[in-house]
Amino acid sequence: MFTAKKGRLAVMGVVAIGAMVALAGCSSSDPLKSGSTGTASAGTIAIGSQAYYSNTIVAEAYAQALENGGFKVDRKFNIGQRSVYLPELASGEIDLIPDYSGNLLQFYDANTTATSEADIEKALPSVLPKGLRVLASSAATDQDTYTVTKAFSDKYKVTSLSDLSKVTDPLTVGANAEFQTRPYGIPGLKSDYGVTASLKAIADSGGPLTVAALKDGTVQLADIYSADPSIKANDFVSLKDPKNMILPQNIIPVADSKVNSKAAGIIEKVNAALTQSKLIAANAESVNDKKSAAVIAKAFLKDAGIVK
Repeated sequence: MFTAKKGRLAVMGVVAIGAMVALAGCSSSDPLKSGSTGTASAGTIAIGSQAYYSNTIVAEAYAQALENGGFKVDRKFNIGQRSVYLPELASGEIDLIPDYSGNLLQFYDANTTATSEADIEKALPSVLPKGLRVLASSAATDQDTYTVTKAFSDKYKVTSLSDLSKVTDPLTVGANAEFQTRPYGIPGLKSDYGVTASLKAIADSGGPLTVAALKDGTVQLADIYSADPSIKANDFVSLKDPKNMILPQNIIPVADSKVNSKAAGIIEKVNAALTQSKLIAANAESVNDKKSAAVIAKAFLKDAGIVK
């Protein structure tokens, strides 16, 4: 089962590099150009993932469950951000990817007024490109958070995004490059909370490089996902968001027509078994125990009774 889920200073440089490889699975090569080229082969479901270890675990669980159900799967993991993988979905380069509901909606509709998970799921079908659909979401969420060190929180008495307006020192946020333009990123801080901040782009989706930058003071705030065990491990403080600038981020699969009703049923069974506690436990197994996505996913699926 997901028994242990979304990090050490003297050797941080070595750890960060190793963790980026082992946990996020990032590669200098383009996963979409490895193996097959063009659209996925007939009868094979190409599954993508973000360059984020937690997302890869979920994608691997989808892959193993589909294989157990008799489907052929092509893994194209660690693709990157939405600006890369969503066009690949639309073109048929990949057929399925686990995404996060609120951010997915805001990617296509930056001015959405949806705030609840139900409203978000209701709005998504009308903004997705033709040929794409979302399947039933998981109860598990992995929200973007603005996270600070406890020392910063104590020094400036900051526990909420609204408190940042009291800080007179320059503020830098460590996050993926898309934070520069996303509604919940640098623009949202200004429009919703009146806070001016600059971005230091760190392309590991809140991973060990982002954690290291926050710990050593390179950045004052970091986008670290709410199910990341590094928050608790480092006694970080995730700032409250009283204006709900950051929408709910339930795990939600985006699929094309290659994912038929049988495949969709299998994926939705995986999602139904993926609770918040199991997601956090899975992330901890990856970060703390250095287990691979394949090992973590297999144990989860067996515990859920999806595979034997």
